[in-house]
Amino acid sequence: MPFAKIRGVNINYQILGDSGPWVALSPGGRRDMSGIETQAKALAALRHRVAIFDRRNCGASDVVIDGNESEYEIWADDVHELLSQLGALPAFVGGSSSGCRTSLLFALRHPSSVRGLLLWRVTGGRFACERLAEEYYGQYIKGAQQGGMAAVCEMEHWKERIEARPENRESLMRLTPEHFITVMSHWREYFLKGIDLPVIGATEQELRSIQVPACIVPGNDNTHGRQTGEALGRLIPKSQVHILFPKHYDEPLGPREEWDEKAGEMAALFADFIKRSGA
Repeated sequence: MPFAKIRGVNINYQILGDSGPWVALSPGGRRDMSGIETQAKALAALRHRVAIFDRRNCGASDVVIDGNESEYEIWADDVHELLSQLGALPAFVGGSSSGCRTSLLFALRHPSSVRGLLLWRVTGGRFACERLAEEYYGQYIKGAQQGGMAAVCEMEHWKERIEARPENRESLMRLTPEHFITVMSHWREYFLKGIDLPVIGATEQELRSIQVPACIVPGNDNTHGRQTGEALGRLIPKSQVHILFPKHYDEPLGPREEWDEKAGEMAALFADFIKRSGA
């Protein structure tokens, strides 16, 4: 797979499909692009060009622990630059969970570059904020505090980043624990400030300002509550909400297999939405 130099960072990416409207999809969590590949392939099969990628600090892309903005704002600007280099703008942008947050920030920061939003497993509320702030940042802050950067390199996520791209070990070891902790703490605050927001990372006013159409498939667990996706649908003016997973799991995460099984149905839903949006 090719790499692109995006704002000084090596980003691993792939394009599926060779014709049709451009779509960029981001996976959830800190997963690599394989976390979105099933959905991307299903959409590409319906004559769309789909860009998937490893965000910085994920997959085989570079690890860069730096920046004054939230990690999701940084990711959104990276996606914009990648699509610009590919000649893919304006594009339909979307994703699951953290990919959904990245897509919303893309639309807010680059409104003229987005044609529509494809959003599923939307996150919001106190439980999601506190759980994800610890998962994405808190545990790594503790690791650096207790054992420095050598200990961080042995933590599962960063160990995998080093295995995928050996240069990432040097990038991590060059950091002082103090700098790593400062940046991670800043990124964690972005999450914790979202406890009372309708979705993590965006205010009600910001969401109401989005003028492009949005297709929303709410989640079905305690991190991605159905009510959060439905609330998002009420706030984005040109949105439509589709309940494909009516069963709620009173657990942090519902079965991923159920979402993979409905990849074709979701792709057809998104393709119809893109067609009706004038693509």
